[in-house]
Formats: sequence, C-alpha cells, structure tokens
Amino acid sequence: MSQVFRPDGQAVPVTLLKAGPCMVVQRKTPTTDGYDAMQLGLMEFVKPQRINKPETGHLQKAGAGGARFLREFRLGEGSEDVKAGDKVLVDQFKPKDMVDVIGISKGRGFAGLVKRHHFRGGEGSHGSMFHRAPGSIGASSFPSRVFPGMRMAGHMGHARVTVRNLEVIDVDTEDNVLVVKGAVPGPNGGYVVVRRSKR
Repeated sequence: MSQVFRPDGQAVPVTLLKAGPCMVVQRKTPTTDGYDAMQLGLMEFVKPQRINKPETGHLQKAGAGGARFLREFRLGEGSEDVKAGDKVLVDQFKPKDMVDVIGISKGRGFAGLVKRHHFRGGEGSHGSMFHRAPGSIGASSFPSRVFPGMRMAGHMGHARVTVRNLEVIDVDTEDNVLVVKGAVPGPNGGYVVVRRSKR
C-alpha cells in the first residue's frame, strides 16, 4: 500500500496491483464444453520443472509458456470474441472505474470468540468468571443439539474475500500496474482477481 495526493491536496490510501500481462490460455464454447468461458493466465517467470507435463502441453497450445496463475471467467452474451493466445492488458481499465478485488485473506490460525467473531465477553471484575467464554450455545432438552453454523472459536482467515467497489485511481500501461483506492485482501505478493464492479 501507499498513498497519492489529489489535486485538492487530499491524501488517498491506495494499493498498487501488478495486473498482467495476462493471456487467454483456453477458450471454452457451448458446443465443445457446454458453456461460454475463457481461461486466463498471468504471465510471469516460472521454472519449467515447476510445471508438470500435462499442464505444460496445455499452456503450449496457446503459446503461454510461463503462465503461473490460472483462473476461469464466464463470458456473458454479447461479450467480445476472444481466442486462445490473445493478451489481456491493464489498459482496459481507466481512472474512476469501479472494480471488485477477490483474494485469499491472511490466515490467523486458531482464534477465540472475541477475536474471530467480535463477541463482547463478560465482566472483567467482581468475580464473574466469564471473561472471554462463548456463553450459551443452545438449549438443553430441546433441540438437544448444537445447530450448524454456531459461531465458535476456530480457524480464522485464509478464506476467499471479495472487496467491492474500489475506485481506480491511476493506470500505468507501461508496467501494467493498477492503482486502486483502499486495501485488498491477502498478504503482500499474494494473487488477486480484479474484475469490473457488478453492483
């Protein structure tokens, strides 16, 4: 993350995203696959021994030798016709566009109720003996069980998170860098998916 200044002097927190170059690795059509989609790969250096033989052959069909991060995107009606080997660059975005960013949040390990679900906890003094405990998790005689989805202590983070409606502040077409307002999920150097905002 960093910050930029608007012409009126306002400081804006931003995140710099290395967005490409990407290449269409495979085009799926309703006649061959039953639905309309494209498989997109992020082109960056990867050692040949890191990619197994089936995936190497799959990438070579499209001429995408060093695609590390593959994701599939459904195509709607009226979308432009793309084919395997086409490049997708950051120049399709422009300042003031709104985008959604999807990523895997930072893993926090095993966390308790207060940290994971923001429970208030009990009194801190007067011998309450109820400080950071979960409290009631269900009735006794009926239903005689704990309902699925009950909020409890457990694995926190490392989940798919979508941050919606981030404003594009700047686009650097030379280095394929996208500057968006605010924070995005995941650690530094993590992989994210950027799409046009749906809402």
